[in-house]
Amino acid sequence: MPYVKIEVTREGVTRQQKQALIAGVTDLITAVLDKDPKLTHVVIQEIALDDWGYAGEQVSVLRENGITATRK
Repeated sequence: MPYVKIEVTREGVTRQQKQALIAGVTDLITAVLDKDPKLTHVVIQEIALDDWGYAGEQVSVLRENGITATRK
């Protein structure tokens, strides 16, 4: 029974994006580990920006300073 936890910052991840993550991770676990997808659990937890830190600073402060998580 695989269990995968995905943690992301609470920045507007849509329902459709979450579904794509759940389906993609489930497919990967099935392909790589040959596990039954009906027994694979995927949990997505959204973390408030004040509760996530990177490089010694809260992500909320980094965002205020124009540092984003978007791919360049």
